[in-house]
Amino acid sequence: MDVADKLNLQNINITSDFWKRYRELVVKEVLPYQWKVMNDEADISISTDPQNNGRDKNSHAVANLKIAAGKAKGHHYGFPFQDTDVYKWLEAAAYSFNYHPDTDLRKITDRLIDLISEAQDDDGYLSTYFQIDAPECKFKRLQQSHELYTMGHYIEAGVAYYQATGNQKALDIATRMADCIDDHFGLKDGKIPGYDGHPEIELALSRLYEETGNKKYLKLAHYFLKQRGQDPSFFEKQNHADGWDNEILQGMRDLPRSYYQAAEPIKDQKTADGHAVRVVYLCTGMAYVARYTGDKDLLESCHRFWNDIVRRRMYITGNIGSTTTGEAFTYDYDLPNDTMYGETCASVGMAFFARQMLNIEAKGEYGDILEKELFNGALSGMALDGKHFFYVNPLEADPAASKGNPGKSHVLTHRADWFGCACCPANLARLITSIDQYLYTVNDNTILSHQFIANEAKFGNNIKVIQANNFPWDGAIHYKIQNPSHTSFKFGIRIPNWSKKFTLEVNGIAKSIPVRDGFVYLNIDDQAASIDLNLDMSVKLMRASNRVNADFEKSAVQRGPIVYAAEQADNQGPLWLYQLSPKSKADYHFNEKLLKGVGIIKITASREALDNDNAPLYTEEKQTNTESVELTLIPYYSWANRENGQMRVWFNKE
Repeated sequence: MDVADKLNLQNINITSDFWKRYRELVVKEVLPYQWKVMNDEADISISTDPQNNGRDKNSHAVANLKIAAGKAKGHHYGFPFQDTDVYKWLEAAAYSFNYHPDTDLRKITDRLIDLISEAQDDDGYLSTYFQIDAPECKFKRLQQSHELYTMGHYIEAGVAYYQATGNQKALDIATRMADCIDDHFGLKDGKIPGYDGHPEIELALSRLYEETGNKKYLKLAHYFLKQRGQDPSFFEKQNHADGWDNEILQGMRDLPRSYYQAAEPIKDQKTADGHAVRVVYLCTGMAYVARYTGDKDLLESCHRFWNDIVRRRMYITGNIGSTTTGEAFTYDYDLPNDTMYGETCASVGMAFFARQMLNIEAKGEYGDILEKELFNGALSGMALDGKHFFYVNPLEADPAASKGNPGKSHVLTHRADWFGCACCPANLARLITSIDQYLYTVNDNTILSHQFIANEAKFGNNIKVIQANNFPWDGAIHYKIQNPSHTSFKFGIRIPNWSKKFTLEVNGIAKSIPVRDGFVYLNIDDQAASIDLNLDMSVKLMRASNRVNADFEKSAVQRGPIVYAAEQADNQGPLWLYQLSPKSKADYHFNEKLLKGVGIIKITASREALDNDNAPLYTEEKQTNTESVELTLIPYYSWANRENGQMRVWFNKE
């Protein structure tokens, strides 16, 4: 056994006050609420969801499984991927058992596993839409069917549930699914030489390979990635063969091939194009498979997509997806703030991608983006009560605009009870309950600590790392390393891009250690070590590249990893009248009574006087009247938890 094997992470206990609240919220509020919704037992309104596409009644997700299992009668309701709401919820519950065992919840999830098993066909197939209403169309319209996407989400849940509970049936369902897919797909005669229109199965099969060690699953994941785009007309050929007008999801056949990342082989795709969630799920699968197979083309594609997204197509909060049309990327530097999409699922998927890239190589940039998603882009998707959710996460919102402009109707200014397409709520729940898996990476003989979330972690050879902090409100990070076996290893700590200045002490002695690819490295040989890292938590005015038209001559406010926003609840509207200067003075304080406890920034600004309602619409330019005011800012993730009103992240420069 080499040193890397000895260092394997064995257990993590999250002690962070910030994340413990969220993780307990998921157990106490989110999971019970979502279970009621999926069983059609909650009093909810989906009418506020402008994207419901007619699915505005109930979830019916559990009922669909009961019908497929022969326990109820009726037709399928919802989208063809409705099953995945249940599977992601199950995965979130599985992770929660690792830190909050719950006997009652365990009874529910065990019964759910039994139901899923009964719904599964004898050959391993399971997608209730096709089993109930279209059995003759299985695997015949992959552009729209989401069959492999749906089964991939169960495979992920099944692996997680088996790991958390030891329930063999949960894993058996997953392997039977994967075997069914393997029987139907490939380049041999009689198999389907295609792939799903929505990537997901690739990362799911990689997780199944990790758990079972069966290389068949890794090989199948590799096949799906290499085959994508080899025949750009594959989806059209299937659609014609099945009946051109026999659409499952209206309008999807007319979307460009790039929307599905199918216009050309992955190795030839230069930019991150199409549906944002599809892109980052695909990238996560690529990173997984590249790590296990050594496929250089896939690794180069990971780097290419990463660089395009992070350097040219990502919002300051980590959100991605610039347009509601197709929930998609558009073109480089097109980052509108008031019509953007920024789907919660896309931020969750970007966190998946960053984590897998950290497993490949120790670059602090991956940890920076993961942190950005965790504290901003993804977290914004859920209200502080755990019962209301955002699908779309704008950086500028106005209730009047959302109501009056059809082009902005997708931008909600209050979180909804649920959605007709409810992919986001459970996706965020499974990220939060598994947050312990995102803090450390073991590479060779090095333990990388890349997230500042207080925890107690146990590694092989009885190594224990205790991280204590009050992050993200305070930049003082303390590590205590216990190494009773005197194992020699390196300990790498990420130095965030937002903290150019920092101090480091080891056993009370100041150290000056060069930063290498975003990390500082310490040699650990002794029985114990005490490390103190102090990060720069000063308030900073941020600018975007001047290639970004929407943010030219504008400033945003950031402190530590947190991006801040102004709400009309704290400031006199309209918010577009406020201007910030590089000389603006900022005051930070923590308010434990506001928004479950948040850091507040008050910054000096100027505000132009609002024109009289009877004044001419256009007039000659002249010196405007401005007054000096104080602008109050709250963390972006916490907006829309109070009264309805305007919100803004970017402000004009004075």
